[in-house]
Amino acid sequence: MSGDEKLCILSAIEEQHNDSRKSMTMSEEKPSTFDARGRPGHQTLIGEGTIARLGEVLDAMASDSVLLVADQNAYHLSGAVDAVRSVLSRRRYEVFSDFQENPSLEDIDAGIDRLKRADYEVVLAVGGGSAIDVAKVIAACSVEEASPRDIITGKAGVAHTGPPTIAIPTTAGTGAHTTHFSAVFVDGEKYSLAHETLRPDVAIVDPELTYSMPPLLTAATGLDALCQAMESMWAVGSTDSSRRFAREAIPLAAAHLETAVLSPTPEARDAMCRASHLAGEAINISKTTAAHAMAYTFTTDYHVAHGIAAALTLAAVLEYNSRTGDSDCIDPRGTEHVRNVVAEVVALLGCRSPEDAGVRLTGLLEAVGCPTRLSEVGVTTSEQRRAIASGVNTERLGNNPRRMTFESVDELLASIR
Repeated sequence: MSGDEKLCILSAIEEQHNDSRKSMTMSEEKPSTFDARGRPGHQTLIGEGTIARLGEVLDAMASDSVLLVADQNAYHLSGAVDAVRSVLSRRRYEVFSDFQENPSLEDIDAGIDRLKRADYEVVLAVGGGSAIDVAKVIAACSVEEASPRDIITGKAGVAHTGPPTIAIPTTAGTGAHTTHFSAVFVDGEKYSLAHETLRPDVAIVDPELTYSMPPLLTAATGLDALCQAMESMWAVGSTDSSRRFAREAIPLAAAHLETAVLSPTPEARDAMCRASHLAGEAINISKTTAAHAMAYTFTTDYHVAHGIAAALTLAAVLEYNSRTGDSDCIDPRGTEHVRNVVAEVVALLGCRSPEDAGVRLTGLLEAVGCPTRLSEVGVTTSEQRRAIASGVNTERLGNNPRRMTFESVDELLASIR
């Protein structure tokens, strides 16, 4: 089937459902656009019950064979298993679930072997960020002459178009279903592979699949979405489009996260899924900043869940950026732009000042049972703080609007010790 034919079918599917909130499309691209691969631009189906439309999507792709990349726990506990099996029973498929929570090169190699051995036409991911990241990288690397190792580590580029990918998230927070980057560990070191071809062709975001999420996972993923949205607002790489997505995501996450964690309702779950999707759309354009940059070491060295690790420094980063001056502003749009954007974030949180916003964020973390001080995650000495400052992801620091140095990171960490 040609790209034009697939486009017409996908557009027709959307037209049949565009009056229903349950199948709302929230993608930035119009249904009539093509992506860099010559395929229809990224499509998102979002709302309760949208997983039932998986068959329509596969029919639109004229796909008779599928490699299902699934987090086994999430696949079964979320309830996705019944709907997916029903659709795939009419097609040739295989389940690949032999990957770690922090995906490794070996996981990618194994998945590519499965894909190539049976020549599957589509890669379908069901699960959280790990499953979706694995699926995206398998699809992208499977058609390259260069080795996955060289591609992931940046020694070789992505030059071809892999098989279509469909992402069905079972968590509300990572945004992996709508971004063009994935994280993979090679020899114990984390790499972020970014390329336009990694972005899934279709995402199906069904809040019902998040109903079984336990409180801690709900908190961690929801905080990740909130961090992504806030950081996207002030990122050097932000645009009018990324801030538009972030403006919608911030109040949704801030208003509904506590309920989603402590006494979840369908409304709260739906709101967090929408916040997650919007935040993912935002960082797909802007990428993240200092809070995420500092999160990596907390996760790898202190085993703090990613979203919680990012949220741990979020209030301090907000206050730090609110004091941006002409001498340390690295956003080419200038100091006034940065201060105005931070002030807008403060207002979106329902606060009057950066200090009030910091109190609001700290209170939210406490309410959902997450740490607010370094000592609560095992960082108790100045030597540990300096080690964290030394290991900060410099790429993300370069996207923070106010310049950060080793000394400023250490000072910021000391403020929440």
